[in-house]
Amino acid sequence: MVDPVFIGVAVLTVGSAIISLESRELIYGAIALAISMMGIAGFFILLDSPFVAMFQIAVYVGAVAVLVIFTVMLVRTQALFTTREDKGRKSAGIVLMLIFMASIGAIFIVSGLNSQTFGNPKAPAVDFTTIGQQMLTYYSPALIALALTLAGAVIGALALARREGEEIEQKND
Repeated sequence: MVDPVFIGVAVLTVGSAIISLESRELIYGAIALAISMMGIAGFFILLDSPFVAMFQIAVYVGAVAVLVIFTVMLVRTQALFTTREDKGRKSAGIVLMLIFMASIGAIFIVSGLNSQTFGNPKAPAVDFTTIGQQMLTYYSPALIALALTLAGAVIGALALARREGEEIEQKND
């Protein structure tokens, strides 16, 4: 029997992701993206992983989605809020999405992973000490690159907002 809470979270997540992709206005798309990320955190809660759920909320909803919303609001030009799309781009996007999904499915099938692999009771336990050491040594350049990317996005948004503010002041003078 299917859990009704799972169905509700799935509908919320997929529905808000579709709204995020199909929204004509960027601010509404960013808000729908944040709601979709909250739905993913809901999946982690259903999987009894509250730490990962809170990490999802803190990093993706709290940082990435809010950064996108602030960037859109700081660079508030009319061209960003009213965009026109042609049917060719939408068709190409659908075709590329289908190719991408088929490729991912083929990789999964060829890899030999199945439900028996994931439910193996003889699999080694997760060693959190090793994960922590790898995060601080092996994966630290990736974390630093992500931090610099987020910082660059904030600085770029502030620079664009400042330039736009100067242009508005020059028009008013």
